[in-house]
Amino acid sequence: MSWGIELWDQFDNLEKHTQWGIDILEKYIKFVKERTEIELSYAKQLRNLSKKYQPKKNSKEEEEYRYTACKAFLSTLNEMNDYAGQHEVISENMTSQIIVELARYVQELKQERKSHFHDGRKAQQHIETCWKQLESSKRRFERDCKEADRAQQYFEKMDADINVTKADVEKARQQAQTRHQMAEESKADYSSVLQKFNHEQHEYYHTHIPNIFQKIQEMEERRIVRIGESVKTYAELDRQVIPIIGKCLDGIVKAAESIDPKNDSQLVVEAYKSGFEPPGDIEFEDYTQPMKRTVSDNSLSNSRGEGKSELKFGGKSKGKLWPFIKKNKGATPEDFSNLPPEQRRKKLQQKVDELNKEIQKEMDQRDAITKMKDVYLKNPQMGDPSSLDHKLAEVSQNIEKLRLEAQKFEAWLAEVEGRLPARSDQARRQSGMYETQNAPSVNNCAQDRESSPDGSYTEEQSQESEVKVLATDFDDEFDDEEPLPAIGTCKALYTFEGQNEGTISVVEGETLYVIEEDKGDGWTRIRRNEDEEGYVPTSYVEVYLDKNAKGAKTYI
Repeated sequence: MSWGIELWDQFDNLEKHTQWGIDILEKYIKFVKERTEIELSYAKQLRNLSKKYQPKKNSKEEEEYRYTACKAFLSTLNEMNDYAGQHEVISENMTSQIIVELARYVQELKQERKSHFHDGRKAQQHIETCWKQLESSKRRFERDCKEADRAQQYFEKMDADINVTKADVEKARQQAQTRHQMAEESKADYSSVLQKFNHEQHEYYHTHIPNIFQKIQEMEERRIVRIGESVKTYAELDRQVIPIIGKCLDGIVKAAESIDPKNDSQLVVEAYKSGFEPPGDIEFEDYTQPMKRTVSDNSLSNSRGEGKSELKFGGKSKGKLWPFIKKNKGATPEDFSNLPPEQRRKKLQQKVDELNKEIQKEMDQRDAITKMKDVYLKNPQMGDPSSLDHKLAEVSQNIEKLRLEAQKFEAWLAEVEGRLPARSDQARRQSGMYETQNAPSVNNCAQDRESSPDGSYTEEQSQESEVKVLATDFDDEFDDEEPLPAIGTCKALYTFEGQNEGTISVVEGETLYVIEEDKGDGWTRIRRNEDEEGYVPTSYVEVYLDKNAKGAKTYI
């Protein structure tokens, strides 16, 4: 099958068909281009969606992602970000391997098509010129023949007329001969032109046009093959990313399978545990027997001896009350001794972690400066090595200061962890890692605060008002009560400035009386004299209990 043979007379239709083929190719390029734009837009929307739900840095939301369920969600967001990246890869590959290549091919195809049809038109113009020459020669031959016939007829007429002179007859004869000669010449020219035209026409229809149409056919078939290859590439580019997209989806499934409800429950405990023991039962207070009322462990203060009682909050108490009424309005102690034991441990762990990060940062900076100094030593033209000595010394000093600071906080942390209920080292460190941002700040464990469900401490104005009213009502009643008996002595290991109501200031090395031991909340009640008594952190004193004292516990 050859267009040159089968379609020898369809030059115009072939020109239209090949132009349609180029239009189809350009339409396909436009389709792929729009597909790449859709892929980019989809990838952008997926990235924005992933970014929108990413936890904000240094926020409470970021701390929530320590739970396995939230970690699974975060993994989903990260996998969707990678998933979006694969759609960007599809767009980039389609642009480079299909759009760019086909656009270049279309330009080449247009030039080739233009060249072929230019040759075809040139051949058409040549055959048309030959045809015109043939027609002109034919008309001239026809005209000369007619003129010769008329000249012959005129000669014969003159020759037959007896009245015409011999000279006129001779003139007519010569004229007829001339016309016959011209006719013969026109005949020869016409025959030559006709022969030439037939040759050109044969070449045109059997050589030139078949060759040109054959080239056009090959060009068109290459275009069709190229479209087929592009469509196959289109599918292959999509298939190439399927394994990676599958891995992204597998990552999401793996993250879902890693969700551990028990672990999340333990993290809730680590996040909000205060370290205090639950309050004891509230005993019945019989007001029908004056001066013989008893109070429970969670009242404002503990019993002052047998038969003695103090103020309590009765049935309106909403939970364990802290030993003091007013919160500290001054600066927070450096060792966080104003916090409950568990919260203090978390704050100290957070501080230790921060200091370790700073130390690592300074060490990295020192290593970088050292490497730069080595480079300067090997290549003096790049800089003066001695210019880095000051900076290196400064960084080393910073590291030493941070290490001393970290050791101080680690000592406090070890002290707190030694007094907390037994727990594994791993649990301690996890608690420090997970609960540094949202550890509630409690100023000196104010009595008018209580633990809320989210682990923070909420001010209870109604309790504070009740404290003030009840305290006024009962102050006169207990003014003349005897003080609690001493159950031992203690020595102040550190200076403590008691700035809250209910606390007492002590000086390092001072010896005082113990009237109430630590009940698990980290505070010991002591007395300096009959008028000065209050609470101090148990970690600030070394206690010597009198085993024979009434009310003292026996330690094994």
